[in-house]
Amino acid sequence: MRAEYPKNIHCQLSMVDALENIGISRHFDGEIKSILDMTYSCWLQRDEEIMLDITTCAMAFRILRMNGYDVSSDDLCHIAEASYFHNSPQGYLGDTRTLLELYKASEISVEDNEFILDRIGAWSGHLLKEQLSSGALERTQSIFAEVEHALDCPFYATLDRLVHKRNIENFVTMSYHMLKTTYLPCQTARDLVALGVRNFSTTQSIYQDELKHIDSWVKENRLHKLKFARQKSAYFYLSAAGTIFDPEMSDPRIWWAINGVLTTVVDDFFDVGGSREELENLISLVEMWDEHQKMKFYSEQVEIVFFAIYNSVKQLGAKASAVQGREVTKHLIEIWVDLLRSMMTEVEWRISNYIPTSEEYMTNAAVTFALGPIVLPALYLVGPKIPESVVRDSEYNELFRLMSTCGRLLNDVQTYEREEGQGKVNSVSLLVLESGGSVSIEEARGEIRKPIERCRRELLRMVLRRGSAIAAPCRELFWKMCKVCYFFYSRGDGFSSPTSKVAAVNAVVPEPLDLAS
Repeated sequence: MRAEYPKNIHCQLSMVDALENIGISRHFDGEIKSILDMTYSCWLQRDEEIMLDITTCAMAFRILRMNGYDVSSDDLCHIAEASYFHNSPQGYLGDTRTLLELYKASEISVEDNEFILDRIGAWSGHLLKEQLSSGALERTQSIFAEVEHALDCPFYATLDRLVHKRNIENFVTMSYHMLKTTYLPCQTARDLVALGVRNFSTTQSIYQDELKHIDSWVKENRLHKLKFARQKSAYFYLSAAGTIFDPEMSDPRIWWAINGVLTTVVDDFFDVGGSREELENLISLVEMWDEHQKMKFYSEQVEIVFFAIYNSVKQLGAKASAVQGREVTKHLIEIWVDLLRSMMTEVEWRISNYIPTSEEYMTNAAVTFALGPIVLPALYLVGPKIPESVVRDSEYNELFRLMSTCGRLLNDVQTYEREEGQGKVNSVSLLVLESGGSVSIEEARGEIRKPIERCRRELLRMVLRRGSAIAAPCRELFWKMCKVCYFFYSRGDGFSSPTSKVAAVNAVVPEPLDLAS
């Protein structure tokens, strides 16, 4: 299907935004690239059509940066202060959409010192909250829900497929907005939304079959018999389908979810389910790998966990090796061995009552957060070839460190009480201990949020940067998992809760689009 694109830059960017927001941008890659290349050229020339219109300037910055174009926040210096907005035609009219675009642009920060974005975010967010609370926006207006959602849920704390569904279900409003901002023929707007509906409905059918496959895998590997283990197949599948949503990405989704289930079982085994002897036995078996027959299983629990790891790595290794055109199974085994050894370090700390330094803790905890077996194998399945040299490259390791550190600290802020009950320390309790009690738990949680913010910004910078040795689809997986961590941990421990994310699972997988309105 070919979309009719308007000439005006603001209108073209609005179209690109709409295509991305209903999940069909991949069908128009060529057209979108042409628009963004042209917009970037105008940006570099500081074209007045962009720079003198606040809404267009903010939207161009956000869309260009998120699509990997090198745009500096310094170029927004002329709109950094609220006074510029107040003195503009948009400010005089109290234009909510302009404020919303400014606020959304401010979130796309990739460095700690992007103070211009911080300032724009502060005053635009304040004015938007004022409009909500003052009654300046009527609840019946579509923009009310849009503003409420933007303030409540940063773009890095939600899942793409939830965004797509929300926008498609508001298709009447969206069609009107697209018409209003892009001057599209009415039929073209309706055709685009219809494509979004078909795409979402088709992939839902695929998702339902994939989730059944994962549930069958859990039973085939007897993991449901392990009473100590949290059963999280639906949540992990949500994290996969919610971010790796294209229909042809079935293998990355399935193995992302399977390895997520498996790492949760192993985490629970090391935390509560296994004795020291069982844990040491499991590590030895995995280290021996194909020679494991030379050892006995300490218990049935060890046997179940070991064979779940062993069989899944063998299957995944064969599939990933075929995609890559080289043997990668050895690397998958290494990932598991590293995880198990790091988990054992935490067990030994707990048994001996050893209090690690914050640096010791974070070096180990970035591994024990257990994203390695989930994300790193998926890189092999999304298409691009990954040479051995890239896997050993510092950039690869830094992407993993930033993603894992961000996830671990988000988790620590929400789970310190439970972990304290298990005799474990985390970054929050360590900060309190190291302060000699002068820092309260709440103050420590506030302090930990600062490195979370830094890691998130730096990770996004690396993911969006062009000229990397690691292909963009692979880099993007690190960012997708970062978003998943925010989704589950930005407000409480949503992952451990059996109910908090059920509605999201249902929205992405079984529940059809509600187009009744």
